[in-house]
Amino acid sequence: MTRSAEPISVAVIGAGMAGRSHAAGYRNVNTVFGAGLPPVRLAAIADANTELAEDAARRYGYEKALPSWEAVVEDSTIDAVSIVVGNALHRRIAEALVAAGKHVLCEKPLAGSLEDARAMAELERTAEVVTAVGYTFRRSPGIAAIREHVRRAELGDLSLFSGRYWCDYATDPKGPLTWRFKGGPGSGALGDVGSHVIDVAEYVAGPIVSVSGASLSTQIPKRPLPLGAVVGHNAAPVSDEVGEVENEDTASFTARFESGLVGTFSVTRTGFGLPNGLAFDVLGLGGRAAFDQHRPAEYLFDDAQPQARTRGARQIIAGPQMPYFAGGVPMEAPGVGASNADNFTYQARAFLDQVAGAAEPLPACATFADALRTMEIIRAVVESSRNGGASVTVPPAA
Repeated sequence: MTRSAEPISVAVIGAGMAGRSHAAGYRNVNTVFGAGLPPVRLAAIADANTELAEDAARRYGYEKALPSWEAVVEDSTIDAVSIVVGNALHRRIAEALVAAGKHVLCEKPLAGSLEDARAMAELERTAEVVTAVGYTFRRSPGIAAIREHVRRAELGDLSLFSGRYWCDYATDPKGPLTWRFKGGPGSGALGDVGSHVIDVAEYVAGPIVSVSGASLSTQIPKRPLPLGAVVGHNAAPVSDEVGEVENEDTASFTARFESGLVGTFSVTRTGFGLPNGLAFDVLGLGGRAAFDQHRPAEYLFDDAQPQARTRGARQIIAGPQMPYFAGGVPMEAPGVGASNADNFTYQARAFLDQVAGAAEPLPACATFADALRTMEIIRAVVESSRNGGASVTVPPAA
C-alpha cells in the first residue's frame, strides 16, 4: 500500500468520454469527505490519439500527455492507473500494470471476452496491489439509499425488481462502426450498459442465480466505417463503405435471485430520446422504491403510512440524509443536485482510499471478481437467447 504521508501519483489510460470523467474524478478527490488522503499528483493521461490526450491533460490539470499505455507502465513514478479504453485491451494492460506494481481501476465491462475476464480475476487473487472496477452507479446517493431501505427490510419481503438501461447513442444508422459494435453477442448493449444495471440489481437485491426468456436483437445490422478517430458516442466523418454490426442493439431477459425474487431486465442503445436511461423499480410487500438516472438528485419511495389518505409515492430529494451527499458536495443542503460527475469523484476517492489504506475509507470499489460475475450473467443471457429462452444457471460467486 502507498503510505498515507506520501503523494499518490495517478494516470488515466484513455482520453475519451469516460476517461475524462476518471481524470476529473481524481482531480476532485481531495475536495470531498475531508482529510484522509495524501496529496494526489495528476501525472499523465495517455491515448494513442495524442491530440486528444494533450487536450484532456490541459483541461484537467495533468502534468503530461503520453502516446501509449506502455509509457504509463514504464513510468516508475506512477502509483495508480485507470484503464478506460476498448474492452478487448483491458486484460493486456491490467496484467502489465499489475506486474509493474501499479494499482488498477478498470472500466466495465471487465474484459472483451469471458476468457480474459477469468484471467483478470485470477490475476487479482495473487496481486499485491489494489484492483478495482468502475461500477460508478454504486456511488449514486439515491441508489445507495434504496439499497439501505432493502437491507433494513423497510420494503418488506421483495416481490419484483424491474431494471432497464435505455440509451439512444446508436439510433442513427449513419453512426460510425466503432469497437462498440464488434465482439459478438453479449458485447453490445448487454456489455456496455447492461453490465451497469445487472450490477445495480445485485447491489440492491442480492445475487442472481439464473436467467431465462432472453432475447437479443440488432436494429441496425450495418454501419459506415469511420474515416478517422471516434471519441465516445460522438458523430464522426464516415466513408461509403459499410461493415457488419457483430453484437446486439437491444436485449431483454428475466432473472431469479437467490432470495427467490423475480427480476425483469431490458437494455438498448437504440431507444430514441433516452440519453442515459438507467432506471429501476424494486417492489416489496410493505413498500416500493424507484430511481431514474435522468433525475439523479431524487428517488421515489412509498410505504404503508398509518393512514391510507396519506399514502402514495413520495419524492425524496438528495440531501445529507443520503449516502455520499454529506461531505461529498460543496453545499451540503437538499435540493442542490447530484450528478454522474459526482459519482466518478466518489469512485476515485474510494479507490484511492484503498490505495492509501485510509483510516475511514468509503465503501470499497467492486473487484475484478465482481465484474467477472457480471460477465458470467451476461454469458448466461446469451446462452438463454440461443436456446429459445431456456433457463440458464449462473455460477455461484467465488
